Formats: sequence, C-alpha cells, structure tokens
Amino acid sequence: MTREYTNRKIVLNRRPQGDLRDGDLSMLSEPVRELSQGEFLLKTIWLSLDPYMRPRMSDIKNYLQPIGIGKVIVGETVSVVIESKSEKYKQGDFVTCFSGWQEYFLAHESMDNIYHIDDQGLPLSVFLGSAGMTGRTAYSGLTFIGKPKRGETLVVSAAAGSVGTVVGQLAKAQGCRTVGIAGGAQKCQFLLDEMGFDAAVDYRAGDLTGRLKSVCPDGIDIYFENVGGDVAKAVAPLLNKGARVPICGYVSAYNSQDLNTAETPMDIFGALSEPPEFRYFQVREWHDQYHQITGLLTEKVLNGEIKYTETIAQGLDSAEAAFIGLLGGANLGKQLVKVADY
Repeated sequence: MTREYTNRKIVLNRRPQGDLRDGDLSMLSEPVRELSQGEFLLKTIWLSLDPYMRPRMSDIKNYLQPIGIGKVIVGETVSVVIESKSEKYKQGDFVTCFSGWQEYFLAHESMDNIYHIDDQGLPLSVFLGSAGMTGRTAYSGLTFIGKPKRGETLVVSAAAGSVGTVVGQLAKAQGCRTVGIAGGAQKCQFLLDEMGFDAAVDYRAGDLTGRLKSVCPDGIDIYFENVGGDVAKAVAPLLNKGARVPICGYVSAYNSQDLNTAETPMDIFGALSEPPEFRYFQVREWHDQYHQITGLLTEKVLNGEIKYTETIAQGLDSAEAAFIGLLGGANLGKQLVKVADY
C-alpha cells in the first residue's frame, strides 16, 4: 500500500438484553494489512442503518445468521476504492457493499454483493435508500406479494421511514389509495404534503383502529407490515377478503428480551378467522433482478416519481446513538451515517 491505514470498527461486545445499553457494542482500532492479488481497499463514505440489524445482534432462530461476538456490526455502505490489486475494481470506483460499521474494508474481487454505482448525477447516498436496498425492498414486497391493483386501498406502517415512503409512492403511482401510519403529527403531515399520501394516521393518538376505519371506509386490500404489535392488531380487523400482507419486519418487538417468544405479525394475521395472504419476505429473494429493479428505481428518482428525505448522523462515533434513535422512530426517511468525505 502507498500509505498505512488504521481501521476503526464497531463490533458486538455482548448480546443485548432488551434495549441497547452501554457496553453492548465496542469501538476497536486495528491496522489494515497489505493487499494481496485480487484485493482492493474500500473507504466507507456512507453507512446505512436499518432495523434488521437489531435482531442480528441477538441469537434468533429462523432469521439471518446472528452477528458473532467480536464481529463487526452488519450494514450496507457506499464506499470508494482507494487502493487496488484487482482488475475489476479501480481506484476511484464507487460501490455498494455489506462492509458494515467500519471505516475501511479489505475486499476481494471474488466477493458477492459488491456493485459498481452508476450514479447518473444522483447523490451517492440515494443508493442506500430509494434507489438502493430500501427501494428494492419496498418495490419487491409491494409488487410480488402486495400485487396492487388500481382502486385498492393500501396501508403501510412506519410510513415515514425509508421503506414506507417508497411503498406509498409506488402504490400511489399505480392508482391505489395510500394510507400511512406514522408516529406523530409532524410525520403524518410530511406524508401528506411531501410524499403525496391520501391519508395519514398517527398511531400515538389513540383509537388507531377507529381512525383507520374512518380513512379506509372500504377496508384494506394491502397492508405493508413494518411494525407488528398493536399496529398490526389495529389493522387486522379491517382487512378485506383476499387482502395481501407483505411482512417486511416488526420493529416493535426487536428490543424484546427474547425475540424467539415475541408475538409476530404471522401470529396476529394467522389467528384471524379468514386470514389474508401473508408472508415474511427478504429482498434477496429477488436478487436475480437486482440490476433491473435498481435501474427502474434510479429512473423513478431521477424523474421525480419517487421523492426521498434523509436523516444524517455525522461520523462513525454517532452510529450507535443514531441506530437507537431509528429503533425508536426518531428518523424521517432514510437513516444514514456520513462516515467520511471522498
């Protein structure tokens, strides 16, 4: 290497019991070794924070592989190649990859899930949000499980978050009546004024089922699930026959003492006398369509069909506090950490 680098990284120190506490995560530093043939060194510019990271800190059955003790917290980044011994990745290339909560990442050209960014003039951060995994999650769950039809009513929870805002806009463009559930009057007004939702309901204001019923007089045909818990229970009695429920996550339970025993949306919707069509999904199910969907979303952001907003924390040191805020609904739109300039 032309210079020496020191990598700072945030690792799992112990498995959290409930809410994240001091000592659950640790910041470590280590020198970056010399590159071998086929390797390239990535500098993290943007780090995506997403709710799925919390269950992976726990030892959860039937979920993605838990993060090992002492291992870097998982996460997708936008990074720049700063040194390379690879023919595929040149110095100055921008990529997305799952390098996690760290400032540098030594990658090999044989690794999966590292993609060059064709930014087309868009900010690089968008490729972690509306034109990135967030957007692909929204598009895939809505398109392949939600199967929207013109004139139907769609409700999405965590509607002011990164996935929810894209779901609502995509459904609206397909002729659905779009209703968002969010926490607080400010977020609800944002959905109406900025994201073009037809209605928004504040789950903190009480009588959620009654207020949902008033804005969904013809019932609910598609419910895009991000929250679970009391929100899912409020939605359940309003689902029409033949309704579809893509289950992206259930963040309300992620800080449970034991997520293995927590009530899930699958429990809630499965207990109905006439259950809807529902299932949990992961965006990687449609990995073979990565480039097609990313290109489609990029075009929609470029032409203004998909609007976005971001909540940005500065520096890797801010990642843990920003993540705790994300789990509590403090963010508006996509939660990101600006790790470094380029």
